[in-house]
Amino acid sequence: MLYNIILAVFVLISVALVGLILLQQGKGADAGAAFGSGASGTVFGSRGSASFMTRTTGILAALFFILSLSLAFLSNQQTKPTSVIEQLEQQEPASQGIPASDIPTSDIPAADKEAGVPTSDVPASD
Repeated sequence: MLYNIILAVFVLISVALVGLILLQQGKGADAGAAFGSGASGTVFGSRGSASFMTRTTGILAALFFILSLSLAFLSNQQTKPTSVIEQLEQQEPASQGIPASDIPTSDIPAADKEAGVPTSDVPASD
């Protein structure tokens, strides 16, 4: 349950981090703002949006790494069989009504099976 909640938050933070990185402008865009291209009239001020987005990106990146490590730790805690033998030991045994072999059995004694002659076909000797 905890694993699924952390995984959902991890996906949301990943999407938010990608979106926030794509919204940011490169360092080459600051040259136009230096000559008064009207950036000082924005909501965050001339330098405020860059520092806000940079700070938010850093926080989301830190949460991304923390949740990545948490998910790795939680997935490692779940006990899973590591070998085929352990997997077979954990499986339920077959029900008791099923025979161990699918080869039909017969009522012929073992000595007659080796000779290849069924006992009912052998004539009685004098």
